[in-house]
Amino acid sequence: MNRRPLIEEALKKVKSRYELVHAASKLAIELYETGLETYITEEGIPLKKTVIAIDKIAKGEASIIKKQDKQ
Repeated sequence: MNRRPLIEEALKKVKSRYELVHAASKLAIELYETGLETYITEEGIPLKKTVIAIDKIAKGEASIIKKQDKQ
């Protein structure tokens, strides 16, 4: 059985689905680059980095920092 990310909770932390996708993809790339170990579920199934990224956003462990508009 696959574990689903906390998408509904993560959507509460962002303004739109697009912003969630953008933030989660950037975080997932960072997780790959830093070589973060893969988490294993209780059933022994490894979680994908994208699932980990969405969960981190949902739990507030990762924050979204927006660039300020240059004037």
